[in-house]
Amino acid sequence: MKRVLRHLAAPALALAVVAALPIARQAPGAAAPPAEFKPVSVSYGFPQGSKVAKGQFLSYNDFHGAIDPPSGSGAVVNASGTSTPAGGVEYLATYLKKLRAEAKAEGRQTLTVGAGDLVGASPLVSAAFHDEPTIELMNQVGLQVSSVGNHEFDEGVDELIRLQRGGCHPTDGCQDGDPFYGAKFTYLAANTINNKTGLPILPPIEIKFIDGVPVGFIGLTLEGTAGIVNPAGIKNVHFAPEIETANKWSNLLKLFGVKAQVLLLHQGGQQGSATPTPGVSDCTNFSGPVIDIVKGLNPEIGLVVSGHTHRFYSCSLPNSTGTSVVTSAGTNGQLITDIDYSIDKRSGKFAEITAHNVIVENGVSDGAGGWKKDAAGVYLKNPDTVDAGAKKIADKYRTAVAPIANKIVGSITADITRTATAAGETPLGDVIADGQLAYTKSSNAQIALMNPGGIRADFDAEASAGGEAVGQITYGEAFTVQPFNNLVVTQTLTGAQLKDALEQQFTGYKGQTTTKMLQVSAGLTYTWSASAALGSKITELKLNGVAIDPATNYQVTTNDFLANGGDGFTVLATGTGRTTAPGFDIDALVAYLGAAPVAPGDTKRISTIA
Repeated sequence: MKRVLRHLAAPALALAVVAALPIARQAPGAAAPPAEFKPVSVSYGFPQGSKVAKGQFLSYNDFHGAIDPPSGSGAVVNASGTSTPAGGVEYLATYLKKLRAEAKAEGRQTLTVGAGDLVGASPLVSAAFHDEPTIELMNQVGLQVSSVGNHEFDEGVDELIRLQRGGCHPTDGCQDGDPFYGAKFTYLAANTINNKTGLPILPPIEIKFIDGVPVGFIGLTLEGTAGIVNPAGIKNVHFAPEIETANKWSNLLKLFGVKAQVLLLHQGGQQGSATPTPGVSDCTNFSGPVIDIVKGLNPEIGLVVSGHTHRFYSCSLPNSTGTSVVTSAGTNGQLITDIDYSIDKRSGKFAEITAHNVIVENGVSDGAGGWKKDAAGVYLKNPDTVDAGAKKIADKYRTAVAPIANKIVGSITADITRTATAAGETPLGDVIADGQLAYTKSSNAQIALMNPGGIRADFDAEASAGGEAVGQITYGEAFTVQPFNNLVVTQTLTGAQLKDALEQQFTGYKGQTTTKMLQVSAGLTYTWSASAALGSKITELKLNGVAIDPATNYQVTTNDFLANGGDGFTVLATGTGRTTAPGFDIDALVAYLGAAPVAPGDTKRISTIA
């Protein structure tokens, strides 16, 4: 049987077998989870004394090319009322080794797994090389299997497959001067379906053995991936429903005797607010899409390693007939989920699973419960917990990109953040929209709109990774804020189309799945009502104090992601007369920062009423 299972791990046979299997539908009505959870430990009731195989999963998700320790407000993990500086690949590698050694001492075999968005929306040190540095570093730290996430598709399906299989970039070649061999770990993409073949673009499942007992992995991205990535890169694939796909492959694994199953799922949830801030391993007032997904899963899927929401938690949630452990390790490599488990050797099923999150600390203790900082208020990094092997690879790319990353491109007068008003407007969103409007004045642009999900970091006036003065902004910092290299396009929308696009910010209108407040350039103002009917929420829509005329044409600038209908804004794809500015959205931001010191946006463009 073991030989059969090892052959099953090859995708060709698995795909051939699964074509004959029916899709299992979601099971009805599992009970809602209780309001509070604590760090999770689940026992599945096998008799005491049963022979078990003991193992450990180490997992993380949403790394996003965060090779360097995060800075600014993202430098710390805030949990349980404390703030801990964390992250950076040299420290991630150290903690992974430490946790593996602890498991080995307990007789546990370790598998290291991920739940997507390892790449994409990456800082310049990774993005400048098409995220090859991150793939090399994931190989270095010992990742073995991961699901794809939506950001794995930022540069399209073909580029994702190149990252898996290796080879130089088709346009830029091997920029670092040596070959790129691709990922040693396996990307799983069970629900990313090639439209021509009807089969997954990458392996859907992986089987590993723990003390001779098989463990099956299924990898999925969220079904809604198509709505949040640039449509141009995914035109030949579609994304199948999570529950149906997971159970389809679960049934195949079960058919071949693999009854301990793990779902690597790039979709998640979040803890509710509380005082003090919930701990990294809590599950306080938990909510989110992952709850309903888990409700429909086969009971063999005892563990769901989740992601996408960038939150930390460890939960026990009901599946179709039992209980699954559900985890997430936040984002940017600042946490690792340490999951100990045992498998009953006779049945092949999970006997027990426990999970908790571990903070990847990178700071220097001040001996009084806090962390040392330099004169500018930046946390000092601890050289004693740096992994030399990971640092060597990271430093190669840091050195290569430094002349670009450390170039000063402009300045700001104060921190500019993504903190939103009650109406959904942010100071940084204002600035980026204004920058894009200024960049496209030659196209007679009158209005600019920016999607909030494309703004990936705050501007911190005191941050000085390149040694720059307070308020100075480097190209690397600007790129971290806007890392997608989207084109900047201007097109004609009627006033009626513009209002309709703003109405599409709200869940439920013309297929919109989540509320997303577009950031708007200076001069455009409006009010929205929370209680008004869909399609009628926007009032007082004006440009420079003059009411928008439904029949008048307006020149509207967005990035091409939005112009192609991304983030569910299909109305924006109906514009006409599109023109494309030279360069990318990052160039628009850099030009704006360089023109004069930039102050935070006034956040007075959007207002809301009940």
